[in-house]
Amino acid sequence: MKRREFITLIGGSAAAWPLGVRAQLPPLPTVAFISGRSSEDDASYGASFRNGLNEAGIVAGQNATVEYHWLEGRYDQLPSIIADLVRRRVALIATPGSAPATHAAKAASADIPLVFGVAEDPVSTGLVASLARPGGNATGINFFVVETVAKQLSLLHELLPKAVRVAVLVNPSNPQSTLRAVSDAARTLGLEIQVLEASTSREIEAAFATLVRERAEALFIAPDAFLGSRRVQFAILAARNGIPAAGIGRDAVEIGLLMYYGTNQLDVYRQIGVYTGRILKGAKPADLPVIQPTKFSFAINLITAKALGLEIPASLLALADEVIE
Repeated sequence: MKRREFITLIGGSAAAWPLGVRAQLPPLPTVAFISGRSSEDDASYGASFRNGLNEAGIVAGQNATVEYHWLEGRYDQLPSIIADLVRRRVALIATPGSAPATHAAKAASADIPLVFGVAEDPVSTGLVASLARPGGNATGINFFVVETVAKQLSLLHELLPKAVRVAVLVNPSNPQSTLRAVSDAARTLGLEIQVLEASTSREIEAAFATLVRERAEALFIAPDAFLGSRRVQFAILAARNGIPAAGIGRDAVEIGLLMYYGTNQLDVYRQIGVYTGRILKGAKPADLPVIQPTKFSFAINLITAKALGLEIPASLLALADEVIE
């Protein structure tokens, strides 16, 4: 047989390899990503997570499979989702910005690596043994929401010194300790707060109707992934009803809310992606210290302030990291 014919024969038989070879190749490790946000946020928050994976050398679809679960505030889905992930023995569970998903995953498995993003102290809630050496199957980011909500309320009070009644909107499906921080801060500032609840778009509409009817002078939206994903709805309702509104994220200020103070949530998703990639490449959660952000940003929307007839004090403008005008 001539050499060229031999190469052709080998090449021709190689065309039949993929089916056989594919059956022998190990499956790609599966990362289960769980967020309380809406799937519409994949373009920004999902992309930030994937950017973090890429920084760590992991490319979705090439050396890992990412399975997205956008809860859209429906935390009642968690038990069945987590049970299925544990049954299938996924390689890792990532829970950026979702305390319910984080604690559900931690309770369901002590072996599957977990990378979280939580507002509460992860040591006091039992997620890790210590910040420096987590010691178990979980690590991630503690982004200080509990500590920053009091600062947000204080800044809102400076923006609206004559306001006395502030509505606080929380998601009852996402138990958290931020409401206590808001209550304590309000008491210190001499503010009266009215707590409203919403876990669906329709309930957000109803909450606005209530706060307008009862003449709340401002709105503080408590941190929650689902409420954050409804930032456009909040911006529209706040503008329509002339309500100064604060909270949920810097991107909400960009599209019309009055102000925000806190961590960069997009960067939180990116950093969780980095840790996820490092663990997939062999690092152990027990050895990766919990990240605590050291930079906080203060954003004000001057266009919104003008529409509301507010004059922003020069002292606050000097403090702002970003002024949208």
